[in-house]
Amino acid sequence: MKEIKICFTNPDDVKEFVRAARKCEFDIDLTYQRAVVDAKSILGVFALGLERPLVVNCHGTNQEFENSIRRFAM
Repeated sequence: MKEIKICFTNPDDVKEFVRAARKCEFDIDLTYQRAVVDAKSILGVFALGLERPLVVNCHGTNQEFENSIRRFAM
């Protein structure tokens, strides 16, 4: 499992992230403190909030996904 720390600055960032996550065939979790949501759920991601550090846990590998979220990395 690979962990990547990210942060969103606006709602369009969240939409782009979820769109990229949905292209992956494996599970991707997004966590903030003890809260964990499915990264493919736009409502779940928005529930965590914007402008706070989040951790992406990928249960597989996809170079295209990693490249597309690199701009959100902290």
